[in-house]
Amino acid sequence: MIDLLLATNNRDKVTEIRALLADLPIRIVTTGDVGGLPEVVEDRETFEGNASKKALTLAKAAGMVALADDSGLVVPALGGEPGVYSSRYAGENVTYADNNRKLLEAMKDLDGDDRAAYFTTVASVADPRGVMGTAEGRVDGVILREPRGEGGFGYDPLFYHEPSGGTFAEIPMEVKNRVSHRARALEGAKKVLARLVEGNLE
Repeated sequence: MIDLLLATNNRDKVTEIRALLADLPIRIVTTGDVGGLPEVVEDRETFEGNASKKALTLAKAAGMVALADDSGLVVPALGGEPGVYSSRYAGENVTYADNNRKLLEAMKDLDGDDRAAYFTTVASVADPRGVMGTAEGRVDGVILREPRGEGGFGYDPLFYHEPSGGTFAEIPMEVKNRVSHRARALEGAKKVLARLVEGNLE
């Protein structure tokens, strides 16, 4: 069994990632468990850049394998916003509701295909020597005019996923974890982690 540091302070992400990696013989460690780790500024212009920077920085600081992801919502009709700024779309230290309100305001005059959007995640696995692999996941949907559902987090209450028949805040977590952008990215990351586990057993 190997220890894996999840390079995020977001408790909702930790919950999702724990569930998605539950079938691997991995001991999940959070940044709170380790303590004293540096804050990583997400200043790259791409999801992959941010994910790889976080994973490698914290892997070196903690001396262990780290998994980081950078995720966001992309609305093509808004020129790709919120994009890499999804978590701070309405500013620093804002709530999910603040970001959702800003998005609805920005899209108030958009109809039809212009309300199309997609979630994307890039997951990166690194050890102290370097990035070992990255994987990307994407899921397409539509932004509703008002939030629906009590589950999920972030933009989930606004993101309607037609194949699932509801927003990501309405469908059960186990359903979301089968179809989400993060699930798809982590499927790729799991292959990297599985090779690590196998190497540890040899």
